[in-house]
Amino acid sequence: MTLDYKELLEKAQKQIPKSALETTRFEIPKVLGHIQGNRTVISNFHQIASTLRRDTEHLIKYLSKELGAPMELSKTALLVGTKMPAWRINEKIEMYTKDFVICSVCKKPDTQLIKESRVLFIKCSACGAKEPVKVKI
Repeated sequence: MTLDYKELLEKAQKQIPKSALETTRFEIPKVLGHIQGNRTVISNFHQIASTLRRDTEHLIKYLSKELGAPMELSKTALLVGTKMPAWRINEKIEMYTKDFVICSVCKKPDTQLIKESRVLFIKCSACGAKEPVKVKI
């Protein structure tokens, strides 16, 4: 039973996930918020977390560590314990996306975080790559 090159190629192409063939542009929503007294209120935090497909607690933990500010999540917004410019928060969210969301092999955001024996891995749904996360929180 020998298959020629074309048959093998067609068989392999059928096994590629559809998400690997898509070329949609992935955009992170910019922070929308305001300063209220000594605090910064990020009103679209839940939208940002759902776009990244990450747990809000994980994202809060990362931002809190990187920005050096206490944070509290309410039903509608994220409250940052200090006055913080939006550009700085956006910069840290982009760093989070690079470290915890985007696949380093195929550069797609179709990933999920998996913890195996105290090691956090990024598993890509598009290309199947799996690698440990390099950043510790």
